[in-house]
Order: sequence, then C-alpha cells, then structure tokens
Amino acid sequence: MRKFGKWLLRIVLALVLAVLVVGIWKREEIGRLLAVNSLFNADRIVANFSNMNAAFLTADLPRGTGPTSEFAYGAAFELPQGSEQWLEARAATSLLVLKDGEIRYEEYFQGTSPEDRRISWSVAKSYLSALFGILLEEGAVGSLDDPVIKYAPQLKGSAYEAASIRNVLNMASGVTFDEDYFDYNSDINRMGRVVALGGRLDDFAASLKDSFAAPGEAWQYVSIDTHVIGMVIRGATGRGVTELMTEKIIEPLGLERDGYYITDGSDVAFVLAGLNFTTRDFARFGQMILQDGDYNGLQIVPAEWIARSTSPTAPTKPGQRGYGYQWWIPVDAQEGEFFGRGIYGQYLYFDKPRGVLIVMTSSDRGFRDKGAHESNLEMFRQIAQDL
Repeated sequence: MRKFGKWLLRIVLALVLAVLVVGIWKREEIGRLLAVNSLFNADRIVANFSNMNAAFLTADLPRGTGPTSEFAYGAAFELPQGSEQWLEARAATSLLVLKDGEIRYEEYFQGTSPEDRRISWSVAKSYLSALFGILLEEGAVGSLDDPVIKYAPQLKGSAYEAASIRNVLNMASGVTFDEDYFDYNSDINRMGRVVALGGRLDDFAASLKDSFAAPGEAWQYVSIDTHVIGMVIRGATGRGVTELMTEKIIEPLGLERDGYYITDGSDVAFVLAGLNFTTRDFARFGQMILQDGDYNGLQIVPAEWIARSTSPTAPTKPGQRGYGYQWWIPVDAQEGEFFGRGIYGQYLYFDKPRGVLIVMTSSDRGFRDKGAHESNLEMFRQIAQDL
C-alpha cells in the first residue's frame, strides 16, 4: 500500500510539473485565449476596447514623420433632444461630429479620452476597401472579375474557388459562415480563437468548404470574405497589408498617433476587424472619404472608387440595407448617405450632400437588440439635419 501511495504521488507530481511546463511554454497563447473569453464582459469591455494591444499580437501602423493635419473648430453644436439618453443607452465612449471639415461636437464618455486608441471592429473593412481601390487603379489587380484564386492560390479546393474578387467585396461569395457572436462554436468565434492562439487565418479561410449559394447569387454578411480580400492584396503585391496601409493611407493622413492592427500568428493583419486608432484619427480617414479621396491637396483614394464602393451593388433582398464594396447603405438612403459599421456600436457615418461626418465608438453590449442600429441611424440623421 505504501509503494502504491508513493507511485501515485509521483504520478501526481509529474502531472503537476507537466501542467506547469505547458503553462509556461504556452502562457502567451493561454493569456490571449483568456482575454478573448472575457473581452466583452460588462466590467472590462470599455478598458479592453482601448487596450487591445495588451491582449493580442499586433503590428504598428506608424503615422510617419510629417506634421499632424489639424482640424479646425466651428461653432459649438448642441445635440438634439434625447441625445443624453441615447448616448447612455448605446454605451457610447466617444462621439465626434464634423461639418465641412470642422469639429462641431466632440465628447468622450465612460472614462475614455482623446488619446485612447479604440478598436474599429468591422469599420476596418471599409479601410481595406479604400486600400484595394488604390491598388486596383495602380494595376496591381487586373479586374474585379478575376477569380480570387488567381492571387490567393491557397484557396483552391475551398468554398472560395469559384468566387471572384467582386463577389467577396460585395459579401456575395456564397460561402457558409456562421456570424453569430453569441454562439461559442460559431465560425466567427472559432476564427477569433485562431487569432487569440496565434494560428493562421489563411489556413482557416482555406478550410471552409461549404456554400449556401453560387458566388454572386445572394448576399450574406460573411466577415471572412474580407480576409480573402487581404489574401488577394498580398498575393497581387507581394507585400503585407500593414505595410501597404501605412504607406498609401495612414502616413498621408497626418494622424495624431500611430495606429496598429491586431494580427494572427504569422503577422498577417486582422483586416476584417483589427484596426485601432484614436477617434480623431478615425475622423481623418472619414474626412478623406467624404472629400472623394482628397486630403490636404493629395488624392489618396481614387474618387471613382469611392463612388463605386459606396453604391449598393451587392445582391441584397428588397427592403434590406444596401451593401457596396465593404460599405453599408441605408434602406432609404438619400444620395451620398452611407456608413461603416462595427460590432458593439462603432460607426463612420456620412452625409455627403450636407458635408457631415460622424464618428462614434461604443461598448454597446446590446448592439444587436431590436431597434439599436435604427436608433443610431435616426440620431445621426437628426444631427446632420440640425447642423
């Protein structure tokens, strides 16, 4: 019996030692996985969204050595009636309103500040669209109707094999992908764990084999489509998206602070959701888009591309919000009204005829509640009309 006890103790000690060794060896991956699992907790979400580089692998987006492009300030603007309740209900962390390039309203909430670099979530998709438009004009990509496998051969044999670049820009790839953020086993959450554990998103995209429709036949929001655009860009240019985004968009904007991308384990930018900038620096990008790609006298993004990408070209159903090339268009949009949108209440809203840009960051855990987005759009429109 005594021998058995010693034997059992040795096994237990060996197991404890093994766990400690694995814990030390994999401590960064385990830490990132724990961060993902608590990322949206009510008591942590605000701080987490301002400090994503504390939990994930990242790559810098340097602002460059040029001067900061300063915003002018116009007459102070009072938000419409009911705005205080709206901001609280939607858990806003910042709201910045510009008209004709002048700041008319700027405020920060829940302990955040102008220096916080907030996570974009899917607003990052619209940034990638702008970069793609530049590369298309430069000739790096031949045609929107080229198959994605021409530039991303790793996708041969996957559900993306028959898809064109236009299809993935329009979120009309037909690839089966579960976007339920509240289902632990959904595709979007499995993808998040790939990022957290330092895996390869290219491999994840190539592993998708099922389709619900032929490419171009139907629209469905499929975030991994945006990663495929990133694969096309990297294959077409032989360069990383982080490097290209820095050179062609970030440095020319004259930002206040460096930004950064969340990356996967192979240093590939998380292009569908991983940008982090200050609210004002998000506004600099937005103002450039509002001005048809021109900023400080420099044509950064082709004006024709901005017009094309913000038009409702995707095969959405009647009565459904429109979708362009990684930009949203309201159901009843007036000419020149569109927006970029990220989960938990991130927005770049544009009313081009009125010269209005609205930037909003949030930690809205009720972002999918019925009427949540509609209340945001209604308030943005009211602000634009009142300016």
